Amino acid sequence: MTHPLHTDKKSPGIASGAADTKGITSLMVALLAACGAFQLNASMLSPVLVTMAAQLHTTEVTVGLSQTAFFTSTALFGLFLPRLSDIVGRRKILVLMVGVMVLGSVLAAFAPYIQVLIVARVVQGISGAIVPLCLMVLRSKVKDAKQYGTLMGLITAVNGGIAGIDAFAGGFLATTFGFRSIFWVIAAVGLVAVALVARYVPDTRPSQGVRMDWWGVLALAVTILFLQTAVNELGKGPAANGALTISLLVGAAVSAVVFWKIEGAVRQPLATPALMRQRSTWAILLTTMLTMTGAFATVNGIVMSVAQNHGSGFGLQADAASLILLTPYALLGWVAGPFSGRLASTLGYRTILRIGLLGSTVGIVVLALVGTHNLVFLVGATLLLGVTYAGMANIMLNGLGVVLSPLDNPGFLPGMNSAAFGMGAGLSFAVLPAIQANAGAGVAGYTAAMLAGAPSRWRRSWCRC
Repeated sequence: MTHPLHTDKKSPGIASGAADTKGITSLMVALLAACGAFQLNASMLSPVLVTMAAQLHTTEVTVGLSQTAFFTSTALFGLFLPRLSDIVGRRKILVLMVGVMVLGSVLAAFAPYIQVLIVARVVQGISGAIVPLCLMVLRSKVKDAKQYGTLMGLITAVNGGIAGIDAFAGGFLATTFGFRSIFWVIAAVGLVAVALVARYVPDTRPSQGVRMDWWGVLALAVTILFLQTAVNELGKGPAANGALTISLLVGAAVSAVVFWKIEGAVRQPLATPALMRQRSTWAILLTTMLTMTGAFATVNGIVMSVAQNHGSGFGLQADAASLILLTPYALLGWVAGPFSGRLASTLGYRTILRIGLLGSTVGIVVLALVGTHNLVFLVGATLLLGVTYAGMANIMLNGLGVVLSPLDNPGFLPGMNSAAFGMGAGLSFAVLPAIQANAGAGVAGYTAAMLAGAPSRWRRSWCRC
């Protein structure tokens, strides 16, 4: 693969001198703070849903709707905010996203009822495209391919968890001070991030003077909303309304046709029909969605269920399971990310992606066939996924959404890729648990669900990046 970044050592933006090095360091601190603040929204709350339900006097299912609302919001706003940043300025949009996230966190901390919490999570979801937007900022600043790859890996690794500390800290805070303390911590980190972004992030506008295609945004957002709602309905399993699901899918198809017609008619479209026809566009989006479908629920749902199940698993407590599985998984992804990013600049993004997909497929197969019977293999295969998925495949998929973007429309593909991550995560929790339930109770169900997720991670022929 020919990397689209320049490698001229005299190009502006290369950290070749002390002043440039200091500038890159300050920029990285700001970008990591922004990504870290967003990641806390996703990871700190997952282990404490039971505590939240008890303290809000509601059910776990209802509290789970707040998570659904958050991820749906991230998908919708992630579609167009990266493109809007091309037009009005990257720093302005980053400050807006993190600032609104802080307001949502404060609202969530004061939420007296679950309905208010759901609204607060929707507000927080506006920050959903922070990682791709940070990568776009980094790409405009760092021109050396190897340096960009290393720093890209470091930023993107945050998307898999902050070295595993965030999930553990969320459980501790909720148990000790109540779930509201988590939102106050997120708000505090977000305020620091706002200050750093406002001070150190350049306000680049590669598409200055272009008008935003708001009609196209509306049609595309409706399409994604229909699809996401259909996925959420499927996640209900046997209780899902089949007629509603089909109606939502039909609505998504109609909205997609409307979007296509709009993009062919307006003078400055969100995405030209030629761009949407390109194989590289659909290859990265489909690879991202299918990879997430096979990965997300496997690690965050099924593996944790096996570890804690007293009848068909190993009977671990939730905190012990997180400590020996999720924490080292995230930590290995954090360590491996910068190395895989640097290797991508020489070996090619596609090569590292294929290695990551193949390695994580092997990891899931080991989990399914051996890990369900032996705790050592359960831990070992999860650690392998920490390297190959969190530290390689996930890094490459995020990075490719940026480096494959056309110069005249750099924000569209990262936004669509961000939505593909959300759709894949939703499909993962809709499809794999359903397979587990239909395959029977106990180890047989766990094995079937994991094996179903493994092939979707290996689509070598699609991603010609």
